[in-house]
Order: sequence, then structure tokens, then C-alpha cells
Amino acid sequence: MDTRLSGDVIVVGGGVIGLATAVVLAERGLRVRIWTRDPVERTTSAVAGALWWPYHIEPMARARAWALRSLEIYEQLAERPGETGVRLVDGILGETDLEEVEGWAAGRLAGLRRTTAREYGVGPGVRARLPLIDMSAYLPWLRRRLLRAGGTVEERTVTDLAQAEAPVVVNCTGLDAGRLAADPSVRPVRGQLVVVENPGIDTWLVSTGPDGETAYLFPHAGRLVLGGTAQDDVWSLEPDPKVAEAIVRRCAALRPEVAGARVLEHRVGLRPVRGTVRLERAELPDGRTVVHHYGHGGAGVTVAWGCAEEAAGLVLPAAS
Repeated sequence: MDTRLSGDVIVVGGGVIGLATAVVLAERGLRVRIWTRDPVERTTSAVAGALWWPYHIEPMARARAWALRSLEIYEQLAERPGETGVRLVDGILGETDLEEVEGWAAGRLAGLRRTTAREYGVGPGVRARLPLIDMSAYLPWLRRRLLRAGGTVEERTVTDLAQAEAPVVVNCTGLDAGRLAADPSVRPVRGQLVVVENPGIDTWLVSTGPDGETAYLFPHAGRLVLGGTAQDDVWSLEPDPKVAEAIVRRCAALRPEVAGARVLEHRVGLRPVRGTVRLERAELPDGRTVVHHYGHGGAGVTVAWGCAEEAAGLVLPAAS
């Protein structure tokens, strides 16, 4: 059956979840429009440090399955890093047991092994080669892929999902779903990053700083992304200078060459956290189909493709 004859789909939300979902649907033959309040370069996804790893998301079993499916696609995209912004990069995940990772990702993570004391001497850790995504390149690439598949992107502010003029609506609005889907369980977890000139670091590191808070360093061309924070129920998008100083201190304690690196940018994003990801088909008040697809917390980039394919499985029967 030619699903192009069955009507449009509007995806509300232009972050990484909305874009990936729209791409999957368009490449399966549907006419897809994205309605997004902000250009993709100014969505929450644009702020992400974007190391592939399921973080701050539930249910973890499903998240890991989505993540592993997404990993397959990121590995393919990493063959064209200059185009897609996706690279496979070696690094260390601290405070992590090898056996626990092998329990869900055995045979899937390149170079996975236990760290040596010389590499990481502050406790158990694992080393692996994981996708590291430059969101400033990846999000525009995703948009171009959608346009090539016949989809469109429109900047619109939506105050009610019923405004979307299509037989099927996909709600990928992240934190705004609290309002648009009347879902009080959606809440922000604030993340702040500091971007500095890269002093020559070419591997990523996720660990814990001397103050007991999470510290991570993600290298990109010409810059190094330092993090981070996870502040529950904090809505402020203004960078906090004291938080920024603490981030740099934590990272410099792990990699001394970071100390004194010139600061290029401060970033703040609000992770859309929910007790569990909401991925289900429902109805709008007028009887049209809506597929809710939000609440991915700190793992939107990590699970995007696996989640998008599952969302498409809910959309296609309603659109045919």
C-alpha cells in the first residue's frame, strides 16, 4: 500500500528525538512535517555533550535495547564523520564494572575492557570506543536528511497538540510535554557545560571529581566540552559562574592540562526527565491519533534511532 496517499504526519518538536522520528517516517514513505518552536540549532539537543551512553533514563532495560539499535546506526554514520558529525572515540567510563557492562552490551562495544591502574587509578573503570556526536554538525545533517526524504521543517509555536493539522500527530516536545500533554511527571534536570579550547586531549573521560560530583571531558575539533551537572527541578537557563568554575576545577583535577584553557562558551540545557519514557499511541479530543514520544532524560541522543523506529511502528498503522 502506498502510505503517501494516506495523509500527513506532523511531528511536534524539532530536537534529536523529533528529527530522528521524522526521518524514519519520511524514509518509510509518509509525508512528514516537523513543527518546532526553535531552529534545530537552538533546541535542548544542541546543548548535549552527546557521548553515546544510556544515562538518566528509565526503564533502563528498554533504554539499553534502544541504545544498542542506535549504536548500529551511529557506527555507520561514523564512517562519514566530516558529513555527519559522528565519530568513534576511545575513552574511559569511571566507577563502572566491566561485568555489568558486558551483561547488556557483550560483544557490541568496540575495544571494551577493564582499565588498568595507570589509565584510571581511582577505582574500577572500563575503556571502550563509543560514538561521540558533534551536535552542531549532526542536527543540521539530520535536517538535511529529512528534507532529502521529502519532509519539511516549519518553525511554529504550538500551544495545543490539536493545532497540528494532520491525521496523525507525534508529540516529541520533551519538557514542553508537561504542558502540552498535561503530564505533571515531566520535570527538568538542569545540565551546565563549559566549552574550552582543546589543549590536545583526544580521548573522552567520565568520572567523579574530588568533590564527589560527576566530571566529564568530551573532545571535539578545536574544543573540549567539560561537564557537568544534574540539578533536579531547576528551570534556569542562565549559566551559573560558580557552577562553571567548579566544573573546570573537577575536570582539571582529572586532566591537569585543562587548567587555564581559554573558555569559549557556557551552555545550559534542561533534560526532559520522566519516571519512564512515554512511548504510546493515544487519541486527541477530536479522535485523531497522537503518538506520545517524550521523557528521554539525558539519553535522547543515545536512544534516538531505536526509539524512532518503535515510534514509527505505532504511527504507521494509524496512517495507513
